[in-house]
Amino acid sequence: MLSDMLKKMDEVQVAGEFEDALSAVSAIKKSQVDILFLDVEMPGMSGLELLKVLPEKPLTILVTAQPSYAVEAFELNVMDYLVKPFAVSRVIAAVERAIELLKEKKAKATTADSEYIFIKDRKTIRQIRLKNILWLEAKGDYVKIATTEGNYTIYTTLGQLEERLLGNEFVRIHRGYIIPVNRIDYIEDGTVYIQGNPLPVSENRRNGLLKHVRLL
Repeated sequence: MLSDMLKKMDEVQVAGEFEDALSAVSAIKKSQVDILFLDVEMPGMSGLELLKVLPEKPLTILVTAQPSYAVEAFELNVMDYLVKPFAVSRVIAAVERAIELLKEKKAKATTADSEYIFIKDRKTIRQIRLKNILWLEAKGDYVKIATTEGNYTIYTTLGQLEERLLGNEFVRIHRGYIIPVNRIDYIEDGTVYIQGNPLPVSENRRNGLLKHVRLL
């Protein structure tokens, strides 16, 4: 039933189906699997035991009739937990979330090794090291890039820069501001402070910011 649901989704290609975990292990190790729908109770080895032996785990959506496995599942970083019987809408929501996470992972892999960007500063093409950026600020049709070495204004949008910087610990805190999380000195009363400069955090961006902050 689950396989039939997935085969009707344009974004998904069912690469394989297995009735036991041992058969699945070999196939998962040999091929690139993005999303794994995994039952817990299977002959030979349980689904949770399968996850423990995989060196690289795909995004895993656990499918089970037993809610009691939830704690152990999330300790193994299971992405989602479908309790049988489940509706088609629940499967669609899980797949859409998985696809979103895969896109983020791909973007991070693309930009993780980039330590700098190039900008056109009047007649000069200038290299800006990402670690030197303090914040980016929308200025109409331009964006101000504040760095430890000075400020630069370029003709672009904040949205275009946001896409470019995805995966480098930059987060949009306001429709007019993007900041690198590692530059935050402190957050107080809906305001981020970077080297003494107060930058506003909009209400609808606050949760996104807090997800990026490694709060102890």
